[in-house]
Order: sequence, then structure tokens, then C-alpha cells
Amino acid sequence: MPSLFGDVITSFMNVPRAFDPRSTEADVVVSGVPFDLACSGRAGTRMGPNAIRQATANLIWEGKRWPWDFALEERLKVVDAGNLDYAYGEPESLVDNLESHAGRWLAAGKKMLTLGGDHYISLPLLRAHAREHGPLALIHFDAHTDTYEQGTRFDHGTIFHHALKEGLVVPEHSLQIGIRTSYDRHNHPYEVLDADWVNDHGPKAVLEKIRARVGHHPAYVTLDIDGLDPAFAPGTGTPVCGGLSTDLMLKVIRGLVGMELVGMDIVEVNPAYDHGDITSLAAATLGLEFLYVLAAGKAGQA
Repeated sequence: MPSLFGDVITSFMNVPRAFDPRSTEADVVVSGVPFDLACSGRAGTRMGPNAIRQATANLIWEGKRWPWDFALEERLKVVDAGNLDYAYGEPESLVDNLESHAGRWLAAGKKMLTLGGDHYISLPLLRAHAREHGPLALIHFDAHTDTYEQGTRFDHGTIFHHALKEGLVVPEHSLQIGIRTSYDRHNHPYEVLDADWVNDHGPKAVLEKIRARVGHHPAYVTLDIDGLDPAFAPGTGTPVCGGLSTDLMLKVIRGLVGMELVGMDIVEVNPAYDHGDITSLAAATLGLEFLYVLAAGKAGQA
């Protein structure tokens, strides 16, 4: 086990590196997407993937992670494919390369945990996942709905408008959780559990809503770190007060065991605005929790 103080963590949880889906028997691949050319707030999320990986140095010592009764590697094989290559400054290159990258791993039967980067990366990821699994249920944690029709072609605030128009998601099976910014409430295609409702009702009620809405439909989880309150995640481009706690979000993620989860991304970590790495640590912990959910589901433990 690497020392927390001596060795540099170069992969998520120090898992093996792998770049060819055909060369590994892994169940899940972790990928980084250092892209922030579609953000409308503070730039810097291109540094997010490596910061999240580094934060896992605080998690690898635990072995059997609380509250689970098994160690991750006992049930799930995970590899890290490093950061996506694309022509920096050219968003079109990002889209083409990310769709191709995801398509290769998904075609090989792997699931994906993808580290952003700004939230725009979810759109090419959804395209690749929908080609493999069909239109998806969306479980979306965020302060913003990201369904705005205005904006440029590459805009992290319009992605779920475009995903709906392209038929990538099934709105009647989708939810947006933690929302606390304006949207058209009378014409909105997704069910919204706003931050006030979530904080007032707690994780058990949130999970009841998720399971009722998603059912047995293949589901993709997208987690914008600004879904957390800035007290728990200051290192992000568009912080909004009144958000969720890390504890609440962990309990909701943990409660997804047994659902048909096909992939997850964690986006909008901006290390330049972080304090004591708490945002990176929150993202790393939530990503690790998702892997434990997959491992528990694989073992048939709901």
C-alpha cells in the first residue's frame, strides 16, 4: 500500500493503469477529461481529474470502507485509463475523442467512472452510453438544471436540453436533485427535487423518489460537485449557497445499490478555488462510493 506522504498517487485509488479495453478483465474504467472550454463561470476544471486522483491518497488506507463489509477489490476490478487526449483549444476534438474513447470501453462490456472537467463532457458521454444501452434514465445532482436553450454550441449549461432533443435520455424516468437556480417550472421535462425539498426530507425520501421514477430503466448518474453546498465544495466554478451536504449525497449514492447503473461522471471540480482539498476529497469519496455500489450490486446485495 502506498504511503500517504511519500508516494504520488497517479491513478484513482492507485488502481492499475490500462489503455486498451481488450487488454484487461476489469469491470470498470476510470477516465479523466481535463476540459473546461465550455464553462460559463470560473475556469480551471481541466485540473479536476488529477486533483481527484490525488485526493484518493486519503482513502486507500482504509481497506474495507465503512459502512461496507468488504474491500472493493474483492468484488470489482477497476483500472484507470488516464486522461483523455484531445487537441487543447478545440472543443470539437474533445467531443470526437471522448465519444470514441467511451464507445471502445463500453463495447468491451466495461462500465465507466469519468472525472471532469466541466459538465459539457456529459453530453458526448451520454451519446456513447445511449448507443450501447439505449435511451437512459438520468440521475442528475446539481445546483443548475443545465437545460437552458441559450448559449453557444459548446456550453455546460445546455447539455440536458440537447440530450433530450437527441433522444439520449428518457425524461419520464429522470430526476434532477439539489436544484436551486431558476428554470421554467411550467415547461420542464425532468422531475426536480430542489435543494430545499431534499434538505427538508432527507436521503430516504430522495431514494424513494429516485426508485419510483427510474424503476428498472438503465440509469446514468451525473454529479456536478456544485450540487454540494459551497461549505462542503468551495472548489467549483459556479458555487451556489443552500446546497446538499456531503453526508446526504453519500447516503443517496449508497442507496442506489441494485439499480441498473450503467455509468457515472463527476464534474466541475476546480482545484484553484478549493480549500484544504475538501472539494477534491468529496469528489473522490463520491466516486469511490459509486464503485462500492457497483460491487455490492454485482454480488447481488441490495
